[in-house]
Formats: sequence, structure tokens, C-alpha cells
Amino acid sequence: MCANEISEMNMILIEINKEIENLTEEDYQFPKYTTQLLNLANQNAQGTRRNIVGQMSDLIQECPEKSFEKWRTWYLESHPDAIDNATKKVFSMIQNMRDAIEMIDEEMTHKWITDLVITKTAKGLILQEIILKAIAKMQGKEYRLATSKEESKNIDGFIGEDPVQIKPLSYLSKKATVREHQTAELIFYKETTKYLRIYTERDIDKTQQKLY
Repeated sequence: MCANEISEMNMILIEINKEIENLTEEDYQFPKYTTQLLNLANQNAQGTRRNIVGQMSDLIQECPEKSFEKWRTWYLESHPDAIDNATKKVFSMIQNMRDAIEMIDEEMTHKWITDLVITKTAKGLILQEIILKAIAKMQGKEYRLATSKEESKNIDGFIGEDPVQIKPLSYLSKKATVREHQTAELIFYKETTKYLRIYTERDIDKTQQKLY
């Protein structure tokens, strides 16, 4: 079929949401913002994971009847506690979120925005400097971050006179064709909730490794 043939056909435009409402007869109007909060609570509570409500894409295919009413009846009969169990998990999280919301004031909001806009934006740069400083200190050398011109050559900084590039440990999983273009010495790191682990081939004072 070509574009000319399609343009000659009639087009039917359907307001799909209204059609779904007509089919399901579900017309409950959620108050503003509530669905966003419920969705966030569900993400945290994992209330609709397959171990709670089943693998929905598979179950809808298993249902022998192909109508909405038959599907609803079949699901509720085969998984009688699923909706209630999911509801309890999500509503419990909503209560936790309600308590948390009570603690949020303008000062906390200001600190959160500052952390998001300023700190997290610069986090990569901050990690680079921490890593350069740590290795340089262990080797008794000076360090500096790369200039914009040096960064264009895939250099993140210098330890002494040596150019280095700093990458997360996951970089090693990239294809060799991506990694083979690196010319500067590579230093790797892995960030956990408590530690920043640095990996380098340089000789360092091993007595200080425990700091990382």
C-alpha cells in the first residue's frame, strides 16, 4: 500500500478514553494530583507486581472469554485476594507518604532544589576531583582537573604530569570498539551508598586503601 492509496481512504477518529469508559462503565473521577501520588506510592510499595496481582499480559490471554465483563469476573474469581492485597500495600505507603509530606516545609524544599540543581548536576565533576585528589595524595603528587580543551581530547584531569580519564566500573562492559579510542590512563570507580571504590593501576600507599 502506498501513501496515495491511504490518503484516499476515509479516516475514523475515536476518543479512546471515552470508548474505554463506555466499555468498562468506570467513570470515577480522581481528584487532582491523587493519581500521581497513588502511582508514586505504588512504585515504592510495588503493590501491583506480578507476585501480588499476577502477570497481567499473560492472564488476559489465558482468560477464555473475550469481553470486559467476562474478563473481570474471571480474574476476580481466579485471584480473589489480589486487588485487596495490592490495595493494602499501596495504601500503607500512602500513609507513610502522608507523614512525610507533613515534614516538608519551604526550607526543606529549598535544600532539595539546591541539591538537585547545584550538587547533583556537578556530581560527576565532584567525583572526578575526589578521585584525583585521593590518588595524588597517595603518590605525593599534585593534581588538577582538565580544561575544556583537554576534555575534548578525552582527558578528565592530571596526576602530576600524567593525563587520566575517570570512568565508572560499568564502562568495562562496553564494546571494545568504544573503549579502544581511549589514550589517557584509565581510572575506574564504583559508587555505593556508603563508599566510593577507586580502581587504578598506579602504585599507591596500600596502607591508605582502607579509606576507600
